[in-house]
Amino acid sequence: MENQHDNPIKAEVSRESGWEREVIEKLALASITEQTRARRWSVFFKSVMLLYLIALLGVAMYPRIKHDMGSDGKGHTAVIDVVGVIAEDKDANASSIIESLRDAVKDRNTKGIILHSNSPGGSPVQSAYVYEEIRKIKKEHPDLPVYAVVSDICASGCYYIASASDKIFVNQSSLIGSIGVLMDGFGFVDIMQKLGVERRLLTAGAHKAMLDPFSPPKADETKYMQGLLDQVHQQFISAVKTGRGDRLKDSPEMFSGLVWTGEAGVKLGVADGFGNDDNVAKDIIGAERLVDFTQQGPFLDKIAGKLGAYFGQGIGSAIQWPSLR
Repeated sequence: MENQHDNPIKAEVSRESGWEREVIEKLALASITEQTRARRWSVFFKSVMLLYLIALLGVAMYPRIKHDMGSDGKGHTAVIDVVGVIAEDKDANASSIIESLRDAVKDRNTKGIILHSNSPGGSPVQSAYVYEEIRKIKKEHPDLPVYAVVSDICASGCYYIASASDKIFVNQSSLIGSIGVLMDGFGFVDIMQKLGVERRLLTAGAHKAMLDPFSPPKADETKYMQGLLDQVHQQFISAVKTGRGDRLKDSPEMFSGLVWTGEAGVKLGVADGFGNDDNVAKDIIGAERLVDFTQQGPFLDKIAGKLGAYFGQGIGSAIQWPSLR
């Protein structure tokens, strides 16, 4: 029998084959190890994502859980947020605030309601809806107090809502008031002339392009819009006078759109006293325990946010209670 050592060519081929097998085995082992590692990372990231979604769900459900805790047979103070710009497409909208108020009223353990107010204002229509709902609640449930408690700011449309409450409590440094209405815009006529840009506008209807920013203002249209603003302003003034009554001091600047600190507001009768959610609940309402009744938006909205925007809302969306900017 021929010995492999006696044939150097065969010995060399054998050594080369063994080397190749060793490399292939190492590559295969590395591939298996990498696949195993990839699967582990995949499981890890999927687990993290699942925990993240569970956490988001918990955050979205937390206010509702606090709400449900109110039915344990013990008296509590219901807290409802009026926070941020007041508008139909915002968290502070009439529908959610009114629903929150109704839920709080239905709960037999609710001893009083606090409107936690921190808003620069917003839509006059949304504010009026909430104002009327509070007035209705006070009429139907005269023994259930409704108080507005202001943190940083309660101006314009927010103050419209607060004026319907039984009392308004502020911090000395809060900003409160701004009883006025505004409509703002821009005019680009002079710039267009300097740039040599010609405005070509066709309309059907004499005032269809009213307050068009690329056309010179017309005196009759400006007068008309000012009259419209004055009407809304008078509605605001009437609501504040109805809500505050003779607590308002006679001041020529009361309805001028000015804002005051909480300290000055108390002196003017725009607010009633100083306090926060906790001490108003404990010392005024007599139910120390706070329960959040603020309605939350849909869960998917909380994750993805609201997509898109309203297009062409027209004059109705241009009129708003002034915000501090």
